[in-house]
Parts: sequence; structure tokens; C-alpha cells
Amino acid sequence: MSNWDLMMPGMGLTAIGLAGLTLSYAGLAHTFIDGMHALTGLTFFIGLIFLATGILDGGVSTSNRAKATTLVILSIGLAFGTYAFTMNTSAYTVTITGILMGIAFPSIIIAYLAMKHPVYLKPVGSIVGIASATGIIAWVAFGFVTPDTYMIPQAVVEEPVEEEVAPTGPVFAIEILEGSATQGNPDYDPDVAVVQQGTLVEWTNADSVAHTSTSFEDMGETFDTGLLDAGGVFTLDTTDIEIGEYEYFCIVHPWMVSTLIIEAPKEPIKVLIPEGAAVPADGQIYYDPEVVNISVGDSVLWENVDSTVHTSTSGNPDSGPDGIFDTETLMAGDTFEHTFDEAGSFDYYCIFHPWMVGTVNVE
Repeated sequence: MSNWDLMMPGMGLTAIGLAGLTLSYAGLAHTFIDGMHALTGLTFFIGLIFLATGILDGGVSTSNRAKATTLVILSIGLAFGTYAFTMNTSAYTVTITGILMGIAFPSIIIAYLAMKHPVYLKPVGSIVGIASATGIIAWVAFGFVTPDTYMIPQAVVEEPVEEEVAPTGPVFAIEILEGSATQGNPDYDPDVAVVQQGTLVEWTNADSVAHTSTSFEDMGETFDTGLLDAGGVFTLDTTDIEIGEYEYFCIVHPWMVSTLIIEAPKEPIKVLIPEGAAVPADGQIYYDPEVVNISVGDSVLWENVDSTVHTSTSGNPDSGPDGIFDTETLMAGDTFEHTFDEAGSFDYYCIFHPWMVGTVNVE
């Protein structure tokens, strides 16, 4: 025959579990986890009902099995209670603890009286009930009439969301070459990239398949472009990356290996616009030095130490500005800095005084 002593609590717990799953999956709870939380609370209170019924039905058992079971239950309860009280950051822990203790102590007193001194059950139960009701009413009332507003919902002050500022700085372009997925073909161009700290390194996938550029030694902890589809672009700000040499590779095609070298930022090369440059004269220096030789990624700083306005505008007096760089109007004492990201020879001149010419050679 079926064991109904086991089947009945089994059916009860199954029904509770089914109710919790219904809450979770039917959308009645906000999320599945919320439904599980509801199930936990429901099971807890149902368990208390069974526990109280078992205690009050025929008195407290003194058998060794009952004592062992009680010790196990108390140990589990105390362990989880201690953890919940000391190892969480919820502001409601003390409140919940107080409510549970407010329920537990009167229940223990009433259960004890019902077993040992039933004649005192009614008057003591009434006193405990009145005291509990008074405490709850006072707690709620004081929450509304005192400066402590624990019962009054507080307005949520939304903190302003800081807009992300796009990184700025010179850009160094690296191209993932077409056909680089085939082992042995050229892959990253340039194969060794040397940039100054603070430079924006920009990878562009010119191939027809997806690739990555992933720091090798730490498997992407320093930088990782993620999967770049055909035409995809990823920009790395090297401002916070330590100076050093970083080998990187493509996770999809691990034979694609290249190197990124980050150097300390260099001081810009200074070009002075000397006093008297506005007047054409033999032996007059207009830009000092007139020709500057630098490397890709270096910067040039123009400083106007003359008493009148000048510019340093890329191009030449015959064809005009070419749009590569332009200091615009430099008043006396003003400066302008430009970083050269590409190799080449760049002529420039002063729009106001076209006899002033200079050149920046970038290797």
C-alpha cells in the first residue's frame, strides 16, 4: 500500500513548488528569480505551520530522533541566520530580524503554555497579542510622525549621467590586409607599429573575413578588438597602457602575429616665429628652424614670439592651403601644436606674410 504519511507532505511540497514555478514562468513575477524568491518565502511559512502543528500535537517529543532532528534544524537556521545578518549589505536586515523575533518569541511562549500550563494560555496569549498589536501600531505610527521617515517612501534622486568623452589624440592606422586569413600571407600592416603613449591605434579590417587583434601574453587583458567583420574598425587609446612591447595575434587565425611598441611621449619639436618675421629682409629668419625633420607620430609646436600676427598653414603661396594643418591666427605669444601621422614632406607658409615659408619632413 502507499505510504500516506510520506505522500501527504510530498504532495503538499510538490503543490508549493508548482505554484512557485507558475509564478516564475507565467510572467506574474517580474523575473524567474523573483518567482523563486516568492517560492522560498511560501515554503518557509508553510514549514512554520507544519512545525507549529507538530509541536502542539501531543506535546514536545523527547525521543533521541526528535532531539537530533531539532539540533540539525536549529544549526541550519542559526548558520544561515548568522550569514544573512552579518554578510550582506541590505538596509532591511535588522528590520526583518526584528519582525521574525517578534513572531518567534510569542509563538514559543504560547506553545510552551499550551503544553505545560494550559490554564494560563488564554490570559497570557491575550497579553502577548495586545502587546504585539501595540508594538506594530506604534512602529507604523512613529514612522509617519517622527523625523525618521523609514515608513515613508523617499524620492529617488537621479544622478546626472556623465557623457562619455571620445578620446582624442594622434591616430596611428594599422590595416588587416586582404588575404591575411591564408597562412603565410602578409597580415598586419605595418607588422611592427611604434607609437607614443597617448596615441590612438586604429585597426581596420580590409579582409573579407573576420579577424581580431588580441594581446598575446595576457590573452586580451591589455587590449582586444573583438571580432572585426570585413570593413570593421577598432580604436585603442594607449593613454593608460604601460610603455613596452606588446605582441598580438588573431584568435581566429593564430598564425597572424604582429607587434605594438608603446614609447614614452616625446616633447614636440619647437619652431619659433622670430621677431621681425613680418618684414622681408636679407638674412631675416622667418621660421626657426626653417626645415624640421621628424618621425611619424612626432609633433611640432609653433610659437609666435613676434609682435604681430602670423599663421603656419600647410600648402604654399602659389596654390594656397592644402588643408592638412593650419594654426589659424597666432597672436603674439600664442602657440599651436600638430602631430604628423603620415610620412611625407609638408610645406607651409604664413597667409599674412607669404614670403615666410617652412617645411616639415616626416619619415
